[in-house]
Amino acid sequence: MAAMGGGGPDHLFNLRNQFYLGAYQTAINNSEIPNLSPEDAVERDCLVFRSYIALGSYQLVISEIDESAATSLQAVKLLAMYLSSPANKQSTISSLREWLADSTIGNNATLRLVAGIVFMHEEDYSEALKHTHAGGTMDLHALNVQIFIKMHRSDYAEKQLGVMQQYDEDHTLTQLATAWFNLAVGGSKIQEAYLIFQDFCEKYPMTCLILNGKAVCCMQMGNFDEAESLLLEALNKDAKDPETLANLVVCSLHVSKSSSRYLSQLKLSHPEHVLVKRVSSAEDNFERAVQSVA
Repeated sequence: MAAMGGGGPDHLFNLRNQFYLGAYQTAINNSEIPNLSPEDAVERDCLVFRSYIALGSYQLVISEIDESAATSLQAVKLLAMYLSSPANKQSTISSLREWLADSTIGNNATLRLVAGIVFMHEEDYSEALKHTHAGGTMDLHALNVQIFIKMHRSDYAEKQLGVMQQYDEDHTLTQLATAWFNLAVGGSKIQEAYLIFQDFCEKYPMTCLILNGKAVCCMQMGNFDEAESLLLEALNKDAKDPETLANLVVCSLHVSKSSSRYLSQLKLSHPEHVLVKRVSSAEDNFERAVQSVA
């Protein structure tokens, strides 16, 4: 994960962009990059394995990264272990805590990022921030923006965004974080978020991430028909993508269509998804559960 700062040519620029925008298979397919420094090679491998994680190929990551791999890769392996098995979550978290407490590796940026992702999943935001707050990479600052949005602290999210904008306003993560922030603030900012996703659509191949981002903007602006067509396009790209399915559940209610098929599919492929959990605990009040996620 690149530190923030100048330097020579960025051989991983395209690979990073593909990963950030959700083109995971494309990133994997284009990862054979010649003449990488040892440091860049580790970052490349991290991006490839994180792409596999995003595609749900946890076991591949766990079996491919062995004990001799760099700390950053070991951290990515921990993330795969955490996501692959709810039963092993606690033992993975205790390994993570052990590593973070080790002064020789505890400050590794990828390890801190993985800690932030894991504790954000656990909804333990203050623990997540303990490891991510110092920043140092664009990935960490972008994660901080997400954590603060989840904590409903848009004031802090805006400060993190300011750091990113100062470093590189055009960076893909700065643009994405700006869109997340605008969606969280709402009101007239939603149109700005929509334009960011529109810009991505024009510059890059469409991905589920871009289509969902644009669809969420449409839903918040009340354009449910446009949102539905964007989400169906995303579903064609990946029929099991959890965000697409969850957004279709919400969207279907607004266009007076049945959402039960999408919800069943989400329950089957992603039983841990927040929408599935809320609906299970409120089957009698399905409508309210869905509205709270929208």
